[in-house]
Amino acid sequence: MASSSTTSTAAATTTESSGPGIDLVGGPFAVIESDPGVFTTLTRKLGVKGLEFVELYDIEPWAVDHLHPHGLIFCFLWRKDTHRPGTFDDPASERVWFANQLSDDACASQAILNVLFNCPDVKIGGEMAYFKEETKDMSPVMRGLAISNSTIIREAHNSLARPADIRGAINVIATTTLEAKKKKRSADPPPNKRAKTSEKPTKKEEETEDEVYHFIGYVPANGKVWELDGLKSGPLEVGEATTEWMNVVRPALRTKMRKYGHIQFSLLAIVDGAFETASDEWEYWKRERRVLERHLDAGWEGLVDPALRASAASLFQEDICPTYLENFGERRMRRDKEIIDMDQEQRRLAWEVCVKKGMAARDVVQQELTKAAEQNTEHIKRTHDYEPFFTEFFTRLNNEGHLAQLMKK
Repeated sequence: MASSSTTSTAAATTTESSGPGIDLVGGPFAVIESDPGVFTTLTRKLGVKGLEFVELYDIEPWAVDHLHPHGLIFCFLWRKDTHRPGTFDDPASERVWFANQLSDDACASQAILNVLFNCPDVKIGGEMAYFKEETKDMSPVMRGLAISNSTIIREAHNSLARPADIRGAINVIATTTLEAKKKKRSADPPPNKRAKTSEKPTKKEEETEDEVYHFIGYVPANGKVWELDGLKSGPLEVGEATTEWMNVVRPALRTKMRKYGHIQFSLLAIVDGAFETASDEWEYWKRERRVLERHLDAGWEGLVDPALRASAASLFQEDICPTYLENFGERRMRRDKEIIDMDQEQRRLAWEVCVKKGMAARDVVQQELTKAAEQNTEHIKRTHDYEPFFTEFFTRLNNEGHLAQLMKK
């Protein structure tokens, strides 16, 4: 669960019975932004390649279906929700990889892993593949504890947080642990039986309560669509999965939005990486051009569009690049066989189509590179610690006698 301030609703504490030097939680998770660039970077830091997160501004078919999402991450202003454990007593859910959230502000990483570990088409490599294999027979609670204690997951998560939020998360744990110890030592006598032992929170306390945001996931798995909320007992079935599983999840999203009665939502779709797709497409047409030109008769240059011929000179001058999609080689081989069976006129027309589509693919690649550069700039701004500079700056102003004068203005 991610809080808008450094105060969380339930702090992770270390009990005295665990012994000195033993941290059952493994350190705090800091708040991270519900931003497509942040989530994309987090998945790549966790070793999952070829995916990106796209922010959705509408859930209607025209806005979503062309993206073919693997899953969804939904961020909303959380309120305490009562539910019965029997609601999650579904035998089919036992085949769903699901972990409970045991650490504050870990819900972003929690929701991502809950979704990705249930996507058969997503290649999970490195440490996360090992983590998934090692936790497959664990209970949701033990999986949540494994996430909380994973140094790799926690460091990847916190590397995208603001330094102030990291300090705030550490402060919350320290403060809450200290308060818990004080309460235990004070050991107040039991209240009088005639006295009231419970008090409702005052209106002022309710108004000053921090806004808390929470991430949950939606994913099709094992023939059904599931809502994966780390704060719930288990996966909640949304409906039977179909070819267009988004048709199943739309009513659930609308119900969730109406239930919480506000418009402060964020919905991210997990889709195939646009850069990888466009890069493969550009590489496909570069190789297509070379094959076509080898099979065209002499003098073909004078029969094609001169403008396209001039564009091709700069468009295809790059060397052959690596590819990302598994079916690239198979797709290319089938096309090469088709070119061999073409006549000269068909090859000439195919060459012109190749140049046009190659130009479009190159433009998308350049757009993705620009977007990645902008996201990297935002990441540097977000994670840079400005506090030491401002501390030193205002200290110097004060020591030189300028701060008091500036404060009067």
